[in-house]
Amino acid sequence: MTKIPPTEFGSELVSLMRQILDEAVGRLDSQYRTPAMKAKIAERIVRTASDGITEPAELLSAAVAEGRDPAA
Repeated sequence: MTKIPPTEFGSELVSLMRQILDEAVGRLDSQYRTPAMKAKIAERIVRTASDGITEPAELLSAAVAEGRDPAA
């Protein structure tokens, strides 16, 4: 996999990442849908995409996994 610096994310990838973020946050219990948790999940999505993983199912899996642990 080729690493992708966030400064080189294209508009399609950014749009996909936003959709993944919305879906992952939507899967959380309402009590965990906080700005801190959303930021934590968004960071995981960006890190995962930066590692070259851009398949929607893989991004969603990483995002949902991140949402399992409470945000600090």
